[in-house]
Amino acid sequence: MKIAVLVSGGVDSSVALRLLQEQGHELTAFYLKIWLEDELSFLGQCPWEDDLSYVRAVCEQAGVPLEVVPFQKEYWERVVAYTIDEVKNGRTPNPDMLCNARIKFGAFYDFIGDRPARNATPARNAVSTAGRHSVAGGFEKIATGHYARVEEKDGIFLLKKTPDAIKDQTYFLSQLTQEQLSRALFPIGEYEKKEVRKLALKFDLPNALRKDSQGICFLGKIPFDAFLRYHLGEKKGNLVEYETGKILGEHCGFWYFTVGQRQGIGLSGGPWYVVGKEPETNTIFISHAEHQEVSSRDHFLVTDLNWFSLIPKDGAELSVKLRHGPKEYLCTIEWQDEKTLHVSLKEKDSGIAPGQFAVFYDGEICLGGGTITQ
Repeated sequence: MKIAVLVSGGVDSSVALRLLQEQGHELTAFYLKIWLEDELSFLGQCPWEDDLSYVRAVCEQAGVPLEVVPFQKEYWERVVAYTIDEVKNGRTPNPDMLCNARIKFGAFYDFIGDRPARNATPARNAVSTAGRHSVAGGFEKIATGHYARVEEKDGIFLLKKTPDAIKDQTYFLSQLTQEQLSRALFPIGEYEKKEVRKLALKFDLPNALRKDSQGICFLGKIPFDAFLRYHLGEKKGNLVEYETGKILGEHCGFWYFTVGQRQGIGLSGGPWYVVGKEPETNTIFISHAEHQEVSSRDHFLVTDLNWFSLIPKDGAELSVKLRHGPKEYLCTIEWQDEKTLHVSLKEKDSGIAPGQFAVFYDGEICLGGGTITQ
């Protein structure tokens, strides 16, 4: 099978590459050069040069051709602009979600072209790791180092969780379409992280001992606050106690805070939590931990829904993730109309905010998700 492998310089995508090579597939590796890594490098350490050096080393060791693809324009238009707009409107965006749907499995799909026709013999892609070339199409699958699984059942492709609940990345993949999922391949989806590390040592990878990257996909090691300060600046506003309406302090802009946030409030006598934002007046509402239960919620509305295949029925009992991680809430869903879902949780959460993604599961199957509105 002819496969395009997205490599980042990290251990996960490198192990994915070597596993596919062991299976005898015809591979071309691709490193996506994203926006921001050049333009705002002064804000912090941008590791793309280190990443690319590891990518080259891994590909040279394996004898797999490498293509570096500039996607700065696409990142700005499809991910970065969205992030800035969401923050300006007081919502809590998740850029990594759209990074997958609009770039890795969106713009990149467009870049490599359609999959080959059935029974067609794909032409070999003679590529050197030393230079650029015009990519020949015909890739049947696009592989990444995500911790997720895809299973085809009766012509429908299902997104399924992995054995590693902490590393599972189905949450970040929930905005993919059925067509995108049909071409997605996750070679490390059956493994736990500790097993992937062992495979990296087995393959003697140049980056076998490299630490995992953290943070938003397009920022690298640039602090998110520094990114926001560059684009939105600072504006003094009030920190207001939610229960009493008293002004307890000042902040530098509502866009630096998210509901549920505990760090960076800067008041003594805490812990204090952010429980709400008012963009119109640049006000941040906070509550002491002793009142946290009052501001916690067990219901919300979700719109802009994306389902991989089956749409859950009214009254269905599912589980839902409100953020990446192992925590899931049991919930019941009710359709308000054909585009809006009311979700009732079995327990309360103190960090539910507009703009967040809610992702739904039926057992180990990720059904899809949407955006929390209120």
